[in-house]
Amino acid sequence: TRSFTDPSVSMDLLRAVLQPSINEEIRAVFNKYMKFFQTAAINVRDNVGEEVDPEQLIQETCRSCLEQAKLLFSDGKKVVPRLPHEQAGTKRARQMDEELSRRGSPVPKKRKGRPPGQSLSNDRGVSGMAAWKLKVSEPVRRDGPKWDPSRLTETTTFVLGSRANKALGMGGTRGRLYIKHPHLFKYAADPQDKHWLAEQQHMRATGGKMAYLLIEEDIRDLAASEDYRDSVDLRLEELKPFIPPAWMTEKMQKHMETLRRGGDAPPPEDPPE
Repeated sequence: TRSFTDPSVSMDLLRAVLQPSINEEIRAVFNKYMKFFQTAAINVRDNVGEEVDPEQLIQETCRSCLEQAKLLFSDGKKVVPRLPHEQAGTKRARQMDEELSRRGSPVPKKRKGRPPGQSLSNDRGVSGMAAWKLKVSEPVRRDGPKWDPSRLTETTTFVLGSRANKALGMGGTRGRLYIKHPHLFKYAADPQDKHWLAEQQHMRATGGKMAYLLIEEDIRDLAASEDYRDSVDLRLEELKPFIPPAWMTEKMQKHMETLRRGGDAPPPEDPPE
């Protein structure tokens, strides 16, 4: 049994008494920055569009903030464990980490007058997810012949996004295709479209599942590019292209025109599976 005169026990008793108040103040701090997290998470969902839970992204980001905050109380000897997604961060994140280490700055200094939420790229140990958020927030070019609605005719063939992922060797990570190639035209099928797709056995009749349609020609152009043509995971037989009815093609033409002019895609009526 440890004595209450033990310094660590005494301090822990004090911490336990103060912890509820500390938690409330920490929550207040996070509430102050929550609008930035929410905007970023919604932006990620809009860009990726599939299998993205904004609430989960926000929770993970908050936990990451708490882990990084431990550096404020580091004695310089103990190393704060990095989070799993930080260990597998991007090359850019590692370079930034090494640069800050060479400067001898474990925690970036706060600049006067800098609005909160704008120092993301300067945060030591910036995670792969943070770098990914910056990437997907960049504007996507929607011009050129591939974004001309007239290319969508009654004979244009389409493929499901899930099949395109498999065909290009990304089957294990749903939505990865949209992250890596945000310039691709994709159309979110509405309930009427999904009903037709299910009737034609192009997809299962699962009402809550998102279904994206991509132009077959775009996917085959990607497959022939330097990034994919020599890949052993290329499975073009997975595409299973089809020609949608004229009324669906017309909706996709209008959707492409809206996006090309800088408009936003209408929110899906069904939540992601």
